[in-house]
Amino acid sequence: MGLYSLITGRRGPSGFGSATSAEEVTQRIDATHLTAIITGGAGGIGMETARVMAKRGVHAVIGARNIGAAENAKAEILRQNTNARVTLLHLDLSSVKSIRAFVRDFHALHLPLNLLINNAGVMFCPYQLSEDEIELQFATNHIGHFLLTNLLLDTMKTTAKTSGVEGRILNLSSIAHIYTYKEGIKFDSINDICCYSDKRAYGQSKLANILHANELSRQLQEEGVNITVNSVHPGLILTNLFQHTALLMRFLKFFSFYLWKNIPQGAATTCYVALHPTLKGVTGKYFADCNEVTPSKLARDETLARKLWDFSVKLINSVSKKNYLGFEDTI
Repeated sequence: MGLYSLITGRRGPSGFGSATSAEEVTQRIDATHLTAIITGGAGGIGMETARVMAKRGVHAVIGARNIGAAENAKAEILRQNTNARVTLLHLDLSSVKSIRAFVRDFHALHLPLNLLINNAGVMFCPYQLSEDEIELQFATNHIGHFLLTNLLLDTMKTTAKTSGVEGRILNLSSIAHIYTYKEGIKFDSINDICCYSDKRAYGQSKLANILHANELSRQLQEEGVNITVNSVHPGLILTNLFQHTALLMRFLKFFSFYLWKNIPQGAATTCYVALHPTLKGVTGKYFADCNEVTPSKLARDETLARKLWDFSVKLINSVSKKNYLGFEDTI
């Protein structure tokens, strides 16, 4: 799936392409037996993902930092579909404390969990540290979803075993994963302000999304667990993610309009990988325009993926002072 396919919307081997919408890729799919968590579902492609999944019968649990925006999103989803099942929970992925609280709140609902859509993110932020003193893009885009996924993994394993239905985990990455620091991940200077680049820091976090998905996929395959893990590039969509470079992005879009997608198209790859029956058993892959593609060499580095996993565990433990799979909150 190259530039020609992106511009023309030519469909790939899956039968879908860059011009396909989320509703189109999920046509005739009955997902009434599924429960999904969608992070960042209060707006943009996250909201569209939640809307389309709810339309197909999924019980959509939206994790959002801005509950007011999430309530507006829920109201719009229900306006279009009065039978939609939508639950809202507060979630700030830059905060270990908030992530643990979200997981406790979710467990209190006593729901199964079939799908985990790690969609939320921040982009091109000026240098700043999270409340846990981790560079904000790495904290939100990678560490937050890494911790969230691991805290929910036992629930997903139980659901997959008792229901017999394959669980699916998706990390929203980006083609920007190719534009990272030279070493890929700056393990020794993750918080270094001296050589901080908002673009490369974003690319680093998106590379981490793919590496995380690949390593988790490998581990689950070794365990024989009925859960797949994949990563996706949604495409270029002008949403609030570009809030720090909105004027620049609008200028660039004017001259490259043929490369950009609308929101329904931007949510298509996520919904395809999450729900389409042809992807049963497909794991450890990277998708763009609803087709499997090959990510960068760094993204395919198994040694780097294992190193990132270990680094992430140690980083979270240094924050929480507890084993990262525990629910105790000491901060």
